[in-house]
Amino acid sequence: MLAILAPGQGAQTPGFLTPWLDLPEVARRVEWASAVVGRDLVALGTKGTEDEIRDTAACQPLLVAVGIAVGRALVGDAPLAPWYAGHSVGELTVAALSGALSDEAALVLARERGAAMAAAAAVVATGMSAVLGGAVEKVEAAVAEAGLEIANVNGAGQVVVAGALDALATLPTRLDGVARVMPLKVAGAFHTSYMAPARDRLAALAGALPVTDPAARLLSNADGSVVSSGADLVERLVRQVASPVRWDECLATLAAAGVTAVVELPPAGTLTGLVRRELREVTAVALRTPDDLPAARNAVTEHAATSVGHEPAWRVVVAPGAGTFTPSQVERLAPGALLGRIAGRRDAFHDVVAPDGGVVVEWLALDGDPVKPGQPLARLYPLGTE
Repeated sequence: MLAILAPGQGAQTPGFLTPWLDLPEVARRVEWASAVVGRDLVALGTKGTEDEIRDTAACQPLLVAVGIAVGRALVGDAPLAPWYAGHSVGELTVAALSGALSDEAALVLARERGAAMAAAAAVVATGMSAVLGGAVEKVEAAVAEAGLEIANVNGAGQVVVAGALDALATLPTRLDGVARVMPLKVAGAFHTSYMAPARDRLAALAGALPVTDPAARLLSNADGSVVSSGADLVERLVRQVASPVRWDECLATLAAAGVTAVVELPPAGTLTGLVRRELREVTAVALRTPDDLPAARNAVTEHAATSVGHEPAWRVVVAPGAGTFTPSQVERLAPGALLGRIAGRRDAFHDVVAPDGGVVVEWLALDGDPVKPGQPLARLYPLGTE
């Protein structure tokens, strides 16, 4: 079973978008996102300095735009993965990919969220530090004594603490010999009471936010629970701005659900690192550059088609080679039946078969589309479950 993960602010590095612009579909989507949010995200993601991409108002729409663009390049417009989870602003990325928000609604909300959080962070000099290791009781006691708040519980022995900069400066001494403290390159005390003005700003917008129920399992940062209602999602997204991210609970939910592989969207690495330490048996693919796409598509092919609960096990048929796809006109296929054909170079053809048969419920590539090896072509339900 597959989960798509989207990172949050702090995962970005200067120029992380540059290699992804070699994919025309990604470049087009990021250009469109720039028009939607009114900011040159291409320039920001390719030429922006560390300080420029750390700016909350700029970083959040950039992360959501790139995550959506690469996510669509990976699995198309349909929510192919059974599970989606995003860390902090990454929740907006997966809300779009799971079908709960339109891409445009997620981008506008990221723009307004980033601007509101930046404004809240400017009121008082605040920041965040990661606390690595240490007994939970001792860490919590030191945080309380310093007048700080826990902003993220990430699992794998990592807690993120936030608050006033002068209070954060005392934390290494308070935890000397107990845990390691690492200051984070962020602009404020996110997911704490300092963000209450930003939460109120988003609450004022939420009433008119267009939303639908997710078409896949979408996890909430609040407690790792599955969000099945669009209205509940909006309420949670608003509250989460000033509440701790419980990524440990999201990981626990994925483990309990039997997830066998995760793919992290760019800028990738942070969440897959946590998965590898916390869920050691799970295959973890970090999409750092387009060179990682074949491994990600293999994960989609091998793990996305597993059944969830008592629902029928839908399957994805992928392209066996590169070329131009011509689908068959048959919607109900016996095992081994021809799903279509791919015309390659020099009159080479690749037959596309449905090994287990099934009923075509969604074409993921259309007649005449250029396709690559491993690209999803169609989604099928087993025969008799339509």
